[in-house]
Amino acid sequence: MSTPPLNDDQIEALLSAPTPGAIAAVRALDGDYMVLGVGGKMGTTMALMLRRALDAAGKTATKVYGVSRFSRPEAMEALRRGGVEPIACDLADAAQVAKLPVVANVEYLAGQKFGTDSAPGETWIQNTYVPALVAEHFRASRIVVFSTGCVYPFVPVTGPGANEATPVAFLGEYASTCVGRERVFGHFAKKYGTRQLLYRLNYAVELRYGVLVDVGTAVLNGAPVDITMGAFNLIWQGDACARAIQCLAHTANPPKALNITGAEKISIREVAEKFGEIFGKAPVLTGAPAAQAWLADASESLRLFGPTTKSLDELIAQVAAHLSAGGRLLGKPTHFESRDGKF
Repeated sequence: MSTPPLNDDQIEALLSAPTPGAIAAVRALDGDYMVLGVGGKMGTTMALMLRRALDAAGKTATKVYGVSRFSRPEAMEALRRGGVEPIACDLADAAQVAKLPVVANVEYLAGQKFGTDSAPGETWIQNTYVPALVAEHFRASRIVVFSTGCVYPFVPVTGPGANEATPVAFLGEYASTCVGRERVFGHFAKKYGTRQLLYRLNYAVELRYGVLVDVGTAVLNGAPVDITMGAFNLIWQGDACARAIQCLAHTANPPKALNITGAEKISIREVAEKFGEIFGKAPVLTGAPAAQAWLADASESLRLFGPTTKSLDELIAQVAAHLSAGGRLLGKPTHFESRDGKF
């Protein structure tokens, strides 16, 4: 008898288990917390992990707010069950932002990526105008600003990847708006002395979403896997959220940039082949690996926070089991193969 797939609540419980580092971080920090963009792919995990970390640290009275438009009312109830206080707010509405409670610690996960190419105006609003409203309102807070490794140029696959000193580039509309987001937050940090950290994340993965889901699904269905990008970085979403919590203690003025991903430089071909071995199917590969790719050197965050908790083989095995069991997916392809910056 086959094992049934994990449901959404079980997956969130797995993802939101706080690490010792996250617990230690909230134990040392003062004040309440707010997750802006709590309705996104990582927002729920972030808010629930904060709540669980605070409880584990004995800070049960400290509040965690989760802010989103909440187009699905059931999402608000799920957060309440987890001890998070939901607040419905359109972050693009200055009047609504002005009513948000000011807290000491802000995790900024709001933004737009998918559909950028078809709606560039909306993307610029979400990724540059909203940050201006948020940075003004939370000028006295610590803010971890979620960004992306896409702000960097392609770098040689044979090298260590782009580090925090690598000049940012503008490949496509999405990357341009993400550089804009960083610049807007930086402007207000300079104006008000706000402590910020620019959290440049490369490919968080979980059982329902991510590069591994994209490649594994293609192999399982006999669909082609484009290996032109050649290589990528990834990190378990639980580790990504734990590091974001720890980053609150590393906010600075001027803002500190930090690459967040795993230590490995991962071959798309090898990932497809590993899924093929598990599924008993030869992967259909297209293209040829390019000499350059979006790769990040995360040695500084690894020095600060230590190694990630899950190996690549463990992640592939868990994703493969979820796919084989017919587990629910989020239905949001990463477009990891895109080399023109269009999402």
